[in-house]
Amino acid sequence: MGRAALTLRPAAASAIRRHGREAYPHECCGALIGRDGLVTMALALPNTTDEGPRRRFLVSPNDYRAAERHAAGMGARLLGFYHSHPDAPARPSPYDLEHAWPAFSYLIIGVPGGDPGQMTSWRLRDDRSAFDEEQLVEADPDDEVLV
Repeated sequence: MGRAALTLRPAAASAIRRHGREAYPHECCGALIGRDGLVTMALALPNTTDEGPRRRFLVSPNDYRAAERHAAGMGARLLGFYHSHPDAPARPSPYDLEHAWPAFSYLIIGVPGGDPGQMTSWRLRDDRSAFDEEQLVEADPDDEVLV
């Protein structure tokens, strides 16, 4: 069912919170870049949805490819994506389920009233029937693994 946990480097967690605050009241989105379940960078991407960014997000194919190239250039991998839920819980919506791919982590940050709050991470089941929550860890800035 995939790895047991997703770990965020402090700079990546801060970048996601900042992006959620700046995009509010719209959804923000971006790529999670790193290796072996450790997110070393959160790369902000444009929300290209035609349905209105207040309640939807879409990463274009070109932005997806650019995120993969960016990760490869860092000697890393595209581990998944993040997006915000303005004034809604950090839980996947039916829309999120319809548009997700197996093998990626999907981090969601709730942004109630413009203030970034709870972050959760999810993995799509191989049969695409549902998400399973994965453990989300914010690494200690003093952790040797991050050096």
